[in-house]
Amino acid sequence: MTANDYVIFTDSCCDVQPEVLEQWGVSYANMTFTFEGEDREYTNTDITNKEFYDRMRHGACAKTAAINAASFVRAFTPILEEGKDILYVAFSSGLSTTVNSAHMAAEELKESYPDRKIVIVDTLAASAGGGLMVYMAVDKKNAGATIEENANYLETLVPQHCIWFTVDDLEYLKRGGRVSPLVAFAGGLLGIKPVLQMDSEGHLIKTGTARGRKKAIEALADKYAELSYDEKNTPIFISHADCREDAKLLADMLEQRHGAKVTLLTQIGPVIGSHCGPGTIALFFIGAHR
Repeated sequence: MTANDYVIFTDSCCDVQPEVLEQWGVSYANMTFTFEGEDREYTNTDITNKEFYDRMRHGACAKTAAINAASFVRAFTPILEEGKDILYVAFSSGLSTTVNSAHMAAEELKESYPDRKIVIVDTLAASAGGGLMVYMAVDKKNAGATIEENANYLETLVPQHCIWFTVDDLEYLKRGGRVSPLVAFAGGLLGIKPVLQMDSEGHLIKTGTARGRKKAIEALADKYAELSYDEKNTPIFISHADCREDAKLLADMLEQRHGAKVTLLTQIGPVIGSHCGPGTIALFFIGAHR
């Protein structure tokens, strides 16, 4: 077996399309959600993003569930059976117990596969922030890094991973307990739009406000100018919740004002979208610090 004979693994919260993950050679597990009042369990691919956000706009409320240990055992086992190790690039422990389930599964599988490795990296990121870390891991693996070298590399990136976003309506974050009712109420006044980030513990925090949508988008571009390295060759990901034109506006601002080209513009899937709601725009890049 070669030194880098391992599979990069992630979860559907990375908000990178399955066909793109397949091109990258990345396997993944699905987090699920349900609509209140329905028995059916959905994954991101069971409903189009447009249909999902339209349902939210008409009052539907979706609830998500963490991936449990048994699901990880089922997902990891075929890879271990092939004689390959696993590097799991995981959804933030600050937002979900999913990464804990992965650790439980890894411990359980040690007994049956003592010669195999399951290495887990908590990205403290969500949506395409997780996708950006997966992208970096794939690039590092293709350059010949071992699983340990790759994991160590990703760990060094976590505190430098800048994750900034704005939402169109704080009501959705309030429903999930991500922001207080007071913050949500204040955000709804006078067209004030919040500017939020994921902090060093992977939690969502409100750091500022902007008057109107365009100013909020400009605030994200300003954060890139403030925190990015001088060289503009690190990847930039943008994700959006059914507001592609606004996301494209952010991408254009980054290129025109700062000479920075976006590597991937992707959609926020229903699992993450359940919490942030339609109209969310998020920016991800590696910078000086979070």
